Amino acid sequence: MKPGLFKKYAYAWITMAFFLGSLLLHWLFGWYAFVEEAADHGQKTEISSYLIEMGRDTFENWQSEFLQLLWQVCGLAYFLYLGSPSSKENDDRMEAKIDALIRLTGGDKAEQLIEALDGRFFRHNGHPKPHAHGEPPIV
Repeated sequence: MKPGLFKKYAYAWITMAFFLGSLLLHWLFGWYAFVEEAADHGQKTEISSYLIEMGRDTFENWQSEFLQLLWQVCGLAYFLYLGSPSSKENDDRMEAKIDALIRLTGGDKAEQLIEALDGRFFRHNGHPKPHAHGEPPIV
């Protein structure tokens, strides 16, 4: 592992540790409950029955909570990034004002500058492009 990799992605590592810890504890305590329930009913404990039951319970929990939250967070971030109508209402207005200011003060090169900025930072085939960090400014 590179030095600083843990520090750089600490939130992801901690989240993964919580996730794996909670999953392990879920299956461990599920095993204790499964053994106790089998003993209460006078049945022998079978690993295959336990795996089926715990797999079902785990995916049921994931479906109702984890996947729902994942969709809400990732789906919202994705559509905001794509520029859904609800995410870009104010951006379009601000861009129009900035374009107007560039046209007022930019002289003959105004349209070229607007085109270069739009191509580099904002839109490409109807989708936003990532910002070009580290590139020299357009003059």
